[in-house]
Amino acid sequence: MNKKISIIGSGFSALAAACYLAQKGNEVIVYEKNSTIGGRARQLKKDGFVFDIGPTWYWMPDVFERFFNDFNKKPSDYYELIKLSPAYQVYFDKLDFVTIADNLDEIIATFETIEKGSGKVLEKFMNEAQSNYNIAIKDLVYRPGESPMELITLETAQKVNQFFSNISKDVRKKFKNMKLIQILEFPVLFLGAKPSDTPSFYSFMNFADFGLGTWHPKNGMYSVILAMETLARELGVKIETNANVEKIIVEKGNATGIQVNGTVVKSDIVLSGADYHHSETLLDQKDRQYSEKYWDKKTFAPSSLLFYVGFDKKIENVEHHSLFFDVDFDVHASDIYDNPKWPDEPLFYASFPSKTDENSAPEGKEAGIFLIPLAPGLEDNETIRDVYFEKIITRFEKLTNQKVKENIIFKESFCVNDFIKDYNSYKGNAYGMANTLLQTAFLRPKLKSKKVKNLYFTGQLTVPGPGVPPSLISGKLVSDLIEKYQ
Repeated sequence: MNKKISIIGSGFSALAAACYLAQKGNEVIVYEKNSTIGGRARQLKKDGFVFDIGPTWYWMPDVFERFFNDFNKKPSDYYELIKLSPAYQVYFDKLDFVTIADNLDEIIATFETIEKGSGKVLEKFMNEAQSNYNIAIKDLVYRPGESPMELITLETAQKVNQFFSNISKDVRKKFKNMKLIQILEFPVLFLGAKPSDTPSFYSFMNFADFGLGTWHPKNGMYSVILAMETLARELGVKIETNANVEKIIVEKGNATGIQVNGTVVKSDIVLSGADYHHSETLLDQKDRQYSEKYWDKKTFAPSSLLFYVGFDKKIENVEHHSLFFDVDFDVHASDIYDNPKWPDEPLFYASFPSKTDENSAPEGKEAGIFLIPLAPGLEDNETIRDVYFEKIITRFEKLTNQKVKENIIFKESFCVNDFIKDYNSYKGNAYGMANTLLQTAFLRPKLKSKKVKNLYFTGQLTVPGPGVPPSLISGKLVSDLIEKYQ
């Protein structure tokens, strides 16, 4: 191949695709509408504090290793990786929390202290989860979603029943203690759907959690973006920022280029790593594959209300990652998926990267990131944001038994309107399209346009699904498809 390829966006999937396509000998240029690269994985720096704006969890280290190995590199060539110990903690009431260790033996022992006999049950559950992981992450997710036949293997045939039950039902059969149930249901939230709507086969996320552990790249997740940028440039990729793509140009059914800031850029191939729905609005109506009705009927992963907070002291009784499940999970989930509205009592997540990484905050201070998952498309304004910050910070003080409000130096927020403005995100979703049974693999929007030749897509709304590791894989899949059809 020796094609001129224009890539829209510079998130994980777009940068991954850029690397693979440049490696194959193509002339690759990435166009990013914002002033910095990274898509949703950008960074906020303020008063000596550094925050990851988007992803903060580094799971499935093997997927990152596989990506860099494809270029005879390894993650450690670019960034330092720290395994978190403990991995995270989950709060259920005032100073009532469960700490998840960095190894399975200790987690099994923790389960046993909470529910007698559950240690052995967890061990068996994790063996099944590891088996599913080996099938899914090492094999199935590296298939491009062109045909249902991709899912039919000897291994999946033996597990077919797991596609017709769900995580929630499966976990509740095995465990009775609600704390343990919620801990085991938590990882599938990364897939963007309720546990009751997520096939049992997706227990592989529990192996990603307990089996492989939780990691932190020194200086944050943005270190991975910078690593991919360095690799891309080493491979000859050009990257242009402040480059807003206004139109995908189609002539006689062929994508022939893009319009960037009013200028036409001729291309042999156009690949969009931007929001899929937005990408199709860059086409004339006749060239779009999916209608507004199609998108409206799909189950999207949540949006989020995020706060980036600088504290003038160290925060106590929390780990790097802390989850707050002190309110009814099912009610909040219903407010996201069933009857979308702002939740009265939201669950929330807090990250304190400065617990691990001294570069995240000035000495003696703490960087805090707070996240409330929300239904996409909700009304969003500063008044609502302030109300919800007050809700969660008040609960945070009570649950962790400390005063922190008077120690806030500043807080910045990011919500539905920002996801739309900064990323052209459909209804302001944060994580793409949920991985439900009817939105898996070949049932997701396609990597290759069905209507326009030489037009491709990558990212969280297409194959294989939401999350950072799947985005890396999506970049590989689309680059292989481009090579296949040229």
